[in-house]
Amino acid sequence: MIGRALGSLRGRAVGGACALCLALAPAGCGDTLQDRPISHSTLETLLLAPYPVYWLGQSFRRLALTEATHDPSGAFSVQYGDCKQGGQGTCVPPLRVVTSPDNSFLPGSPATRRATPIRGVTGLLTRGGRTIVIATAGVVVGIYALDRPLAAAAAQAMVPINDSGVPGARLPAALPDTGFAAQPLPAQMAPPLGRAR
Repeated sequence: MIGRALGSLRGRAVGGACALCLALAPAGCGDTLQDRPISHSTLETLLLAPYPVYWLGQSFRRLALTEATHDPSGAFSVQYGDCKQGGQGTCVPPLRVVTSPDNSFLPGSPATRRATPIRGVTGLLTRGGRTIVIATAGVVVGIYALDRPLAAAAAQAMVPINDSGVPGARLPAALPDTGFAAQPLPAQMAPPLGRAR
């Protein structure tokens, strides 16, 4: 009698667990990537950068902040939304904002970009307006979106995470070439020698 009751209880528990799995399965089927929280150390690097790093807040147009990275060149990349296109190892998110301290380099060839005024500075549009490049202060901000209206809205809303700024307000004028590209990357520097004993 007790064995039969335990077997019935186990059956209900397994059945309930299976029902819960089936109920939750559709929520995970649409996106093979799992959202990960942005690490505090990554966000701190954005805040402590010696130049303005642009972002759109914790979310933008119902797209959550899903990734923030800092690459060896000094550029910061902030991604909104999960990958929509691409194969294994390739991610094309709905929206990405990249701040580069190398203001000597503007991506895209001059033949493929069109200049347009954006918030008091000159922006360069490529890919039919889905990519916008803005030189402001000592940085270049690249906005990469899946569609033109999203890129244009991001260009109007971007603000520095580590400085004061208001969406839509006039941006600082571009500074002369800072010479950042001529500086070696930290990974290219020889490690310091230990003291002789």
